[in-house]
Amino acid sequence: QVQLVESGGGWVQAGGSLRLSCAASGRTFSIYAMGWFRQALGKEREFVAAISRSAGRTYFADSVKGRFTISRDNAMGYLQMNSLKPEDTAVYYCAGKEIGYASRNYLYTGTTAYDYWGQGTQVTVSS
Repeated sequence: QVQLVESGGGWVQAGGSLRLSCAASGRTFSIYAMGWFRQALGKEREFVAAISRSAGRTYFADSVKGRFTISRDNAMGYLQMNSLKPEDTAVYYCAGKEIGYASRNYLYTGTTAYDYWGQGTQVTVSS
């Protein structure tokens, strides 16, 4: 089992940048595929970005493609957010899914695919 804690959220003006971090503790994070999701007030949680266990593959929602990047190491996950827009305002969550070596290049975009979630960090983008 792994515990996930997000940090790095805050307030930023439109066009600015933030870098979110996801710290993993417990079972080694290197065996997990990872994703970032967000949930705006009154809306459902939605997929933002995913990275494979191998870190060799990434995938992004169309709404953030070209503006966000996802990366990871054995103990941390990151979401670099550039050119932020007011519509990016949401609580951002990192998520982990334990993956066998044979599936190390798989990506997961659905909320139900993930086993572990952080508590979320608020990102507010003002216009």
